[in-house]
Amino acid sequence: MTAAAPVVMRQLPAYAERLAAADPTRARSGGATPHRRRMTRTQSALIAASLVVSLLFGYVAVRDAHPRQTLDALGATDIGWLLPAFALLVLAFFLRAIRWWSLFPRQTRPSLRAVTAALFVGYLANTVLPLRAGDAAAVVALNRRTGRTIAETTGTMLVQRAQDVLSLVLLLFLMLPWLPHVSWLRVAGTLGIVLLGLLAVVAVVVTRFGDSVVRPLLRPLRSLPFVAADALERAPTQFVQGLAGVVRPRVALASFAWTTASWIVVGAAYWFVLEATGIELSPLAGLLVVIGIGLAMILPSSPAALGVFEGATVVVLAAYNVAASTALSYALVLHPLNVVPLLVVGLVLLGRRQLTLRSDAPASSAARV
Repeated sequence: MTAAAPVVMRQLPAYAERLAAADPTRARSGGATPHRRRMTRTQSALIAASLVVSLLFGYVAVRDAHPRQTLDALGATDIGWLLPAFALLVLAFFLRAIRWWSLFPRQTRPSLRAVTAALFVGYLANTVLPLRAGDAAAVVALNRRTGRTIAETTGTMLVQRAQDVLSLVLLLFLMLPWLPHVSWLRVAGTLGIVLLGLLAVVAVVVTRFGDSVVRPLLRPLRSLPFVAADALERAPTQFVQGLAGVVRPRVALASFAWTTASWIVVGAAYWFVLEATGIELSPLAGLLVVIGIGLAMILPSSPAALGVFEGATVVVLAAYNVAASTALSYALVLHPLNVVPLLVVGLVLLGRRQLTLRSDAPASSAARV
């Protein structure tokens, strides 16, 4: 983890450097300094909030657990069940790569290989950076590899995050007749209704007004020294193009189907881990764990959602009257299964210099906004 984080952090600023505006003196002027300070304070506040959230969820995970019982449960894990679980997690990763790929226009889609590589960069960054910075890393990686504009790719990323939440809430309510009492059901339902309403408003407004509604929102970016004026002029149109998963029904249905399929596959993987740890529950329990963790990770959290992952898992399994120590041991098996393979593969690729944000596109287009 410590070896991968500096590499990712060093390469992300390279994108901003390639977007230097025609007015380079502005970056050196005193007027830019207060903006940098505000950004630094904002980032510090967000990181502090993520640590608080992680600590609170971590406390929930361990408050009723007994160390000896947790260790005994860990020692009884049947590793054989982890092999099919890992295979399903790999399958889910590729389903999500196809989902992202499907959000681009058919005629100009980047290659599936490039999208998959960028998605892996994002996953890896999420394990070593706080605040789900992996989404930004994936956007930058795809831009550097294919020349796909930042504005369009950001639009597709926002669509994915919205579909993730909607799909989880939909699955929760479809499963409801077969679930135990879920204490956070009302919160999930409210979240789903609000998000669905927002997406409906976005779809109507964008369909009616096009990119004209986005332009005022991007005007503050004119003050940033590394954003070129011509790129900012094109950005609203490109951003709206990235929202195809909201405004175009066929694209939306296809990507939502890929999203839901990926969550179901992850749920099956989590059920295999339940079997590995000796927790005898139905496969729906594995999917409920996915839903609980996925909704909890909307909150800002530390790298790899440490604490949030474990706390959400313990809360979900409490609905099935699973002892806190047993639930914690399950989380301590499940979380590394999600994170460690990413770090191992990432470090191997970094060692071979095959994992970078380098451009595979022509230099003239690799840093397009």
